[in-house]
This record gives sequence, structure tokens and C-alpha cells, in this order.
Amino acid sequence: MPRLAIAQFRPTKGAYAENLARVGALFGELGGWPEPPDVVLFPEAALTGYFLEGGVRELAVEAPRLFADLSAQHHASGAPPLDVAIGFYELHENQLNNSALYATLGGTEPGIRHVHRKVFLPTYGVFDEERFVEAGKTVRAFDTRFGRTAMLVCEDAWHSLMPTLAALDGAQTILIPSATPARGLDPGAGAGGRPANLERWERLAQGIAEEHGVYVAVAQLVGFEGGKAFAGGSVLLGPRGETVVRGPVFEPAVLTATLDPQEIARARADAPLLSDLEHRLPHLLEGRTGGLADGRVADPPAGPTTRPSVHPSIRPSTDPLRIDPELTRTWLVEFIRDEVQRRRGFDNVVIGLSGGVDSAVVAFLAALALGAEHVTAVRMPYRTSSPQSLAHADLVIKQLGIAARTVDISAGVDGLVGAIGGETDGRRRGNVMARMRMIALFDLSVALHALPLGTGNKSERLLGYFTWHADDSPPVNPLGDLFKTQVWALARHLGVPEEIIAKPASADLIQGQTDESDFGISYARADEILHWLLSGLRPEEIEALGFTAAEVALVRSRLDSTHWKRRLPTVAMLSQTAIGEYYLRPVDF
Repeated sequence: MPRLAIAQFRPTKGAYAENLARVGALFGELGGWPEPPDVVLFPEAALTGYFLEGGVRELAVEAPRLFADLSAQHHASGAPPLDVAIGFYELHENQLNNSALYATLGGTEPGIRHVHRKVFLPTYGVFDEERFVEAGKTVRAFDTRFGRTAMLVCEDAWHSLMPTLAALDGAQTILIPSATPARGLDPGAGAGGRPANLERWERLAQGIAEEHGVYVAVAQLVGFEGGKAFAGGSVLLGPRGETVVRGPVFEPAVLTATLDPQEIARARADAPLLSDLEHRLPHLLEGRTGGLADGRVADPPAGPTTRPSVHPSIRPSTDPLRIDPELTRTWLVEFIRDEVQRRRGFDNVVIGLSGGVDSAVVAFLAALALGAEHVTAVRMPYRTSSPQSLAHADLVIKQLGIAARTVDISAGVDGLVGAIGGETDGRRRGNVMARMRMIALFDLSVALHALPLGTGNKSERLLGYFTWHADDSPPVNPLGDLFKTQVWALARHLGVPEEIIAKPASADLIQGQTDESDFGISYARADEILHWLLSGLRPEEIEALGFTAAEVALVRSRLDSTHWKRRLPTVAMLSQTAIGEYYLRPVDF
């Protein structure tokens, strides 16, 4: 009976040769096991990373080249014969594809057994694959030393026809290399401490396995690319839909299991759904003319005569902003480690510690991720700053045992304001203060060889409540996709002092200023309105959830009028190599 290994792999972005060498090292490790696997499955884009954009053309290789490279690594490793399935960007017949290769390495009959080219290329959300690669056109099963197998790449598996076609072609095992960006912090999603979309993946694989009586193996990437997390959580499902093995989250791993072909036969005998389909399909396809079997076209279903007052996908009794705080902590700790150490090569970070909850949470996360000895807090008071801000920052410094600097920005701010001359209102002076703090933080970054961490939350970013090219300047921000109310929940879980969490949020740029008095609405209500606006609800649908028209209009106005603050400067496009339009490179490649 064949033994399958699923390699939950963390690639170095854009480093084909380096990743290939690591694959070779894994071959050697697996070959030294008491029971070496017969087949090893790697994720999608395992040799380059997934979000390459315009870099695909530089890193795509032809399948024979990849086979030769893998064969050389396998030979050097001294491992016994091994079948490998691996996702890669392919150059094929003058086209670029997102593909998966299945090959036998070593033994008496080495060679490529099959190449599957991804058919369904996602173009929604964070995805834009169709811009960079061509779609494949077929799916089929193929013979291996261990039975008949098929491969699907990530999105292919979400279209029910694809695994059905593979099973109808005789597949006993379906291998799915995947690179799935993690989404979802809702503890009620049934994910068991994992990102919610991993639970959806497992349900999907379970349905495929159970309906067709096949083994389904999903190999997921691990790591972060441009802030997007690949959480792992690889899984193998048996032919009755049972979970055989499941990978951990946010860490590389190798999962192993033995596949029993007899179990496939038993499962199909107990639930002959595939056999039923094979017998009925020819009849179902007969006489199809785009409508009913006799050629009549069905009438469209009658729609409702009135629009519902509340969007049908909304469950008003649930809290749409609740989070699993422990999953959130784990996710963000791994994000900081990956972005600071692995991606950017820093050991140390600096944080502007204001005494507020956001910067306190970032300090706690950084200390967990890197160790307290690698975190420096920088207090940057102005002469009118609240003494409470310094005191609360000191609470965090002492509790975490992190290094601290105090830089009084008063002379610098007053000097610049005086040099500009004229009447300077509180808003202008506040902007100078915010930018002066970033000057100090980035200068200390150079002096300490420490990466600045940002502390702005999602609510502030969406409401435009920050100083452009100041608060938003640090290159890594752990909190930018958490609403303020979610930051408060995470802060309590982390053990941030309650007096910091409970006090009114304030930018402390003007004496007596608070965020919510500036907004004219509480964070609790603004956050939920923002959530529903970003989810696509119309104002009247949000009002039906218990908000006033004035509240919705206020939040929507701030959101719509501040898009420019969330973007890089607008550049006149004059060529076909314009940066960010034609010349496309991810931030981490």
C-alpha cells in the first residue's frame, strides 16, 4: 500500500534555486525515515511563492527543466525512488501557466507522468491570476505506480465538475496543490482555532472524497506574502470523507499516511454514487438543447416583488466583528516574525509607544514574536501631551521588560512651526507633531538597525483618521486589518493593562481631544457600519439593522472622502512600463 507524504512547505519568495535545494534536502530527510514515503505532495507555487504578479515570466520553467532539476536533487540526496507532485509556474508552448507536475524520480522508469495546468484562475478578492497566466483546458486521471491519480490546482477543486471529471476518468486519489491565503477570525465559524477558510477547504475536500469514493490530499503553503498569510492546515481525507490527517497552522510540517486501495472499493460499494453517475450521465446528456430535455426553455424563476429590508445573508443576532483572540494572537505573532526576520532580515523593531491601546498591543505582539530584548519602545511627548500618556506607556515598558527611549519633540515641532510662520491652528500643529514623530522613529530605526512597526488600526485607516505620510509610514503594520473594537478584544486577551484599554481613545495631539468626539459617533457603531459598507450593503439595509440614517451617512462620508489617504501618490501614466500599472512587482519580491 502506498505511503503518502504531504509537505506543508514555506518557500522563499522568488528564489527558485534556493527552494529547489530545500526540496532536495527534504528528499534526503524523507529517504532516511524507517518507512520512506512513496509519494510526496507539495503545494501550489512551492518553488517560487504564489503572488508573483509580473515576476511570473521571470521564474516560469518548462516541465522537462523542472523534472531534470528535481531528478538532480533527488540523486544527490541518496533517497530511494520517489514520486513527487509539485506546483510550479510553467512555460509551456510559449504560454505561462500555473501548473502541477507529477513525476517519478529514480528507479528503473523515471519520468514525467503528467502535468496539470490550472483551469480556473481566480480574479476576485486578492486574486488576479488571469492577468499573468493562461488557463488550462483539461483535467484527466493518469496511471502511476500506485494506482490512478488526478491533480487539481487550488481553485480547480472549488468547481464540482472538476473532481467529478477526474473520478469519472478513474482517479482513485486526487492530489490538490494549493496556496490559500488565510481569511476569517470568527470563533463561531467552526474552524477550531484555525482561519475560517481552512474549515471550508476541509468541508470541500470531504465532499469530494465522500461523493466519489476517493482519497483527497490538499497541500497548503505556509508563510506570508505581502501581509497575506498562508496558514498551512493541509489535510488528507479518506474515501468515506473521514479526516485521516490534518496539518498544523502557521508552521511547516510533513504529514504522512498509508493509502489503502481496498478502502476505496469498500467505500464505493457502500455508497455507489460514482457508479450511479457513470450509468446515468449518458442519459442526462442526451438531447440537451440549452434547456429542458424536450427542447423547451425553462421560464426564469419568479423574483420577489419587493426588496427585503435586510440583506438575506445577514444574521442580525450575531456579532459580525467578533474574533477568536488566540487565533488572532498566533496569526499576528507569525506575521511579525515573517515580515521582520524572514522577509526583511531584521532582528529588532522600534515602536512609537503612545500610551494608547493600539501601540500597546503591537508592543505585546512584538515581544512575543521576537523576544523583549529585540523591542525598543519610543515615547515621543510634546509639551502639551497628557502626562497620563507617558505613565501608561511606562506600564507597558515595565510589564514587558522592553528597552525604551524618550524623545521630546517639542523643540523640533516649535522650531518648524516658527520657521513656517503665521497662525498655526491645532490641526496643522498636530500634523507637524505626527510627522516629527515619524522622523524620530525612522532615525532611531537606522541608529538601532531596527524596523519600525506601525500601530494604526482598520477603523482609523477607513475613516482617514491619521496624518498622511506619518502614522501610516512604518513598512509593517500588524493591526491594519483589525477594527478598533477588535483591537480592544485582543488587548484584553494579551493582558494589556486595563487602564489603557478602558480610557477614551485619543490621538493626544490637542488637549482634551478624543477620537469619538472628533468622529461624532462611537467606535462600536462606526466599526459595524464600516463592516457592512465594506460587505456591500446599501445604506437602507444598514439602517434596517438598527442604525440611524445620520450615522450611516456620517461614516460613509468619511470613508468615501478619504480614499486618497490609503493609496500611494497618483502618478501620471505616460508609458507601457508605468510602475504599479504595467511594471508589477509585489512588495516582498
